[in-house]
Amino acid sequence: MGSGKSYWCRKLAKKLRTGCFDLDFLIESDEEKTIAEIFASEGEAHFRKTEAKILRWFGEKKSFVLATGGGTPCYEKNMEWMNSHGITVWIDEPVEILMQRLLPEKSHRPLISNLSDSEMQHFLTAKLLERYPYYHTAKHHLRGKDVSDAGFAKILKQYA
Repeated sequence: MGSGKSYWCRKLAKKLRTGCFDLDFLIESDEEKTIAEIFASEGEAHFRKTEAKILRWFGEKKSFVLATGGGTPCYEKNMEWMNSHGITVWIDEPVEILMQRLLPEKSHRPLISNLSDSEMQHFLTAKLLERYPYYHTAKHHLRGKDVSDAGFAKILKQYA
């Protein structure tokens, strides 16, 4: 959450001349509700099943860039599936950067919308620790200055 997945999806898709898809947007379209509404009315379990179903739809596609939600790798064996069907990249930004990016849009994020700033910082730190075993299995890991055009270009060179 807040690492720049959607931003990098658009940039990479343009560079690769292919489609950019945002998994959360596709879920909202499929359910005809916002993520916050899905969590509130149907619960997280329903959201995660829908997320996995739509993710698997990409197994039929040849070329695309997909931005997933931050929790996607942690459920329904999604990370294992993504690694076997594509190139995965963990965009590892520090909590301070995530906080700067997320504070202005906090009300649209169901997992953090009701948290104070200090609670949010603790929540993000805890989520990163909880999700680390999944994120760590991504094929590529970009951190700090490597979260850049040059960092992604280095990854893409390996597959050219």
